[in-house]
Amino acid sequence: MRIRIQQINVIVGDIEGNSALVLTALREAENDRIDLLILPELVICGYPPMDLLERKAFINAVIHENERIVRATGQTALLFGTFQKNAESRGRPLFNAAILAHEGSIVDEVHKTLLPTYDVFDEFRYFEPNREMRVIEWAGRKWGVTICEDIWNNQNEHNYHTYDIEPADELKELGAEVLVNISASPFTKRKPEMREDMLQRHARRLGIPLFYANQVGANTELIFDGISSVISADGEVLIRLSTFEEDRGDFEWPESGDPRPMVSEGLIKAFPGSEERIFKALVHGLRDYVGKSGMPNKVVMGLSGGIDSALTAVIACEAMGPENVLGITMPSRFSSEGSVSDSEKLARNLGIRLHELPINTIYESFLEVLAPVFGDAEFDVAEENLQSRSRGAILMAISNKFGHMLLNTGNKSELAVGYCTLYGDMAGGLSILSDVYKTEVFAISRWLNESCYKKEVIPRSTIEKPPSAELRPDQTDSDSLPEYGVLDGILKAYIEDQLPAGVIAASGFHIDQVREVIRMVDRNEYKRRQSAPGLRVSSKAFGSGRRLPIVQRWTEM
Repeated sequence: MRIRIQQINVIVGDIEGNSALVLTALREAENDRIDLLILPELVICGYPPMDLLERKAFINAVIHENERIVRATGQTALLFGTFQKNAESRGRPLFNAAILAHEGSIVDEVHKTLLPTYDVFDEFRYFEPNREMRVIEWAGRKWGVTICEDIWNNQNEHNYHTYDIEPADELKELGAEVLVNISASPFTKRKPEMREDMLQRHARRLGIPLFYANQVGANTELIFDGISSVISADGEVLIRLSTFEEDRGDFEWPESGDPRPMVSEGLIKAFPGSEERIFKALVHGLRDYVGKSGMPNKVVMGLSGGIDSALTAVIACEAMGPENVLGITMPSRFSSEGSVSDSEKLARNLGIRLHELPINTIYESFLEVLAPVFGDAEFDVAEENLQSRSRGAILMAISNKFGHMLLNTGNKSELAVGYCTLYGDMAGGLSILSDVYKTEVFAISRWLNESCYKKEVIPRSTIEKPPSAELRPDQTDSDSLPEYGVLDGILKAYIEDQLPAGVIAASGFHIDQVREVIRMVDRNEYKRRQSAPGLRVSSKAFGSGRRLPIVQRWTEM
């Protein structure tokens, strides 16, 4: 039997467009005399569809496409992910389903058993869980088909849930000769190796091969890395497809024994290194965010001469091409010489357009208008933030005038502790680095120069100078915050590992510093609620996966 696993890049809600991709993949498989094509979870509607699943017209459109795709099957059978209606009068109205179709008919249909309801997932809101475990019998074999979470039983990065059901084990007991998992598993920076290790352990423990097809592409904040795979019964990786790219892999499954790749070379793609995978994920996320939203392929951003805006500019150039990136540098009376010169050098290195628009006149006019109210009050954060808000107004005006999407350049460290200005440097249509710590920003920037481009693209002076918002004389970030190496260690332990202050301090941080950082994180929830959407690359990002009340008094000290 000749089998193909394929990862395709679908768009949430583009039912006709997604169906066209499925039908194209099916026709190509037919031409290549493939017996079975396996596609990922919910490829017809895209993942995550969220409350589109509450709209009857949307549901009916997907069901119609399901039927059309089933009718289109011929000699090549198709296993694909979609949803189907629940015929019962009780329970939720839909099942997250996998349909096996062949020669114009449905061979069988299975439903997702474990519905994740944690972090960014909310499937129990929409879907009824499967309650009847069974294998699919087709082509003389017994197929154990699972859908995403079904195979992640109690093995996620954080065990928010433990399940009493182990679908893989039950399918094996029912005689499954192979475990198939169709998936929409979002990327996090530690997940590729962890996911593959989990799949290998399943295959070895059950003693049967495993076929895994994962979604690729980005939809809003979630980025899907693909890396679909075929694993032998003893846990050997036979096929590993590309990261962040559409790809497919063909193999033969003989009547007995393990599958055999049909091509001897190039079907085990290497995992990208730590900096490279985050960089590629952000490029992938920005490209799909703009392209799938139907926005003009143009972006604008403020260039401060600092490391965050520099890295954002590089990501934008990779995603959209330098001809589609516009930089604006906006010096004030407190800006260093390097603020402009480093921005100019970066723009030359990248080949992007750059305009210098000083804000001194705007800033002085604000102070003049506010003088009757401010009186003799001491210079403080109010005057600092006026500069940031002046820049935000300029950038939004350019965005409005020319239709360029404004990219926010703030990082996760700043957003975590509120070291950012509402309606100023928090403005933007998408926050590229909102899930990237400052220390990671530096590491990725160094990797770009030293290993990726092998030349100085981000100016060395940008990387080496002390970070500063430049909103008052001789200001540095360390005036208000711990050194970033310390701050990021505390933030990761508190936000991602969800540890209390005492445990964090015991790992090598001063308890008073830990408590102050936690206080800053907790009291700035209101800012994050108003921030631009961001791209998720960690196991706990700000956004839909971290839901905390703004008005609350609990702090775990």
